[in-house]
Amino acid sequence: MVDGKCLHPLMLAGTGSDVGKSILATALCRIFLQDGYHPAPFKAQNMALNSYATPEGLEIGRAQAVQAEAAGIPCHTDMNPLLLKPQSDHTSQVVLNGKPIGNRDAYDYFRKEGRDELKREVCAAFDRLSQRYNPIVMEGAGSISEINLRDSDLVNMPMARHAGADVILVGDIDRGGVFASVYGSIALQTPEDRKRIKGIIINKFRGDLRLFEDGRKMLEDLCGVPVLGVIPYYKDIHIEEEDSVDLATKSMQAERGKVNVAVVLLRHLSNFTDFNVLERDPRVHLFYTNNTDDLLKSDIIILPGSKSTLSDLYELRRNGVAQAIIRAHREGTTVMGICGGYQMMGVEVCDPQHIEGNMERLPGLGLLPVTTTITEEKTTRQVSFNGGMQGYEIHCGETHPYGDAASSPLVVFDNGQPDGYKVDAHCMGTYVHGILDNAPFIDMLLQPFAEKLNEANRTFDYHAFKEQQYDLLADHVRKHLNMDLLYQILQGDD
Repeated sequence: MVDGKCLHPLMLAGTGSDVGKSILATALCRIFLQDGYHPAPFKAQNMALNSYATPEGLEIGRAQAVQAEAAGIPCHTDMNPLLLKPQSDHTSQVVLNGKPIGNRDAYDYFRKEGRDELKREVCAAFDRLSQRYNPIVMEGAGSISEINLRDSDLVNMPMARHAGADVILVGDIDRGGVFASVYGSIALQTPEDRKRIKGIIINKFRGDLRLFEDGRKMLEDLCGVPVLGVIPYYKDIHIEEEDSVDLATKSMQAERGKVNVAVVLLRHLSNFTDFNVLERDPRVHLFYTNNTDDLLKSDIIILPGSKSTLSDLYELRRNGVAQAIIRAHREGTTVMGICGGYQMMGVEVCDPQHIEGNMERLPGLGLLPVTTTITEEKTTRQVSFNGGMQGYEIHCGETHPYGDAASSPLVVFDNGQPDGYKVDAHCMGTYVHGILDNAPFIDMLLQPFAEKLNEANRTFDYHAFKEQQYDLLADHVRKHLNMDLLYQILQGDD
């Protein structure tokens, strides 16, 4: 509230997936914070493998955690009460209010039966959030014009109706067909929902903005809705991504004067934001690959988290990547595992309850003297360790030393509990996501390669970098968005 004025909830809805709703929600969270409000993000239902642990030890989509960070507040499950984590092409783990409630077949999940309970839960989460924050920056999912799913929709226009939200429709001009997608998305709404759409944002524009002035007027005349802004495409602002679709395109060419770090590109890779700091660290060249030759050229290999550890481990053995990792380590490469990658580095991974599938046991890479048993109960919590470092755990499984192997934890939590295993400076594993966000840990990981580093050899402050990027994003969007008109809409009587 600024000058006693509350703003309506705002929903960013899309003409399709990947039109930039999440990034625009992040920008608006920071803009409203800068303008003296107390905003919070909300997405009723998210589908992503990239999740995060709240301070209470519960699980939400990473995008909403990023948006909360941009808003300057702790993340909470009320910001993303329903999270779907795909396990195959047809099934997903369903996380409700931060806790898994089982796996669902897509057909069964999206049928009308049983949706009333989920609707009550997501609406209750919004109601609680709206009592504490203003405005609520809501995000839709995919396209708002999937009329075949209208009756079972929990996240788009039905949620906007519950919230009394003003809807801003986001279209992606970079993919083409923006006039048809915007006009069609509005035309396919019911008369009631059409009235909720108060503005249009054209996103990812390339070129001279003056060339779209006629297009802006045409859209407004066609749709009867103002175009609030045309947001240019950018390349020099770095915000954590929700999807991992572009990881394989990141350069695999080794660089002189830097430590070359290869992240193994797993089929079910999760929590890839673990590596954002290394991507920005000037001492490091990081790339994603499952090419055996690339792995053998790297200084450090990291096995990342996985939503399906046994399936990915089986694939690594089948395609020769497991053997390449073992060979690279034998020739001096550091190998580190995080979460599922830590499990794979052990002697074996066992699944006696068939939680992940039909395989009861697979031999691991044998780089760490540990054994893992997959468990039904999920560990989800934020952790502090080694004198002030921070991270979080999200995993199903317990890992212990194998046979008579001595305990050798990589880190020790503040409560005295050990985590992970360290053989030496070139071989280690941990359950802690976000461990690479801590400068002292990265310094330790890179120390064996100090002789390779050039003049860029300095510690990287990731927290300060992220804050700078949120401000740059807010400046970029504010410059091209009619904020005066947006505030008029959010303060209006209708």
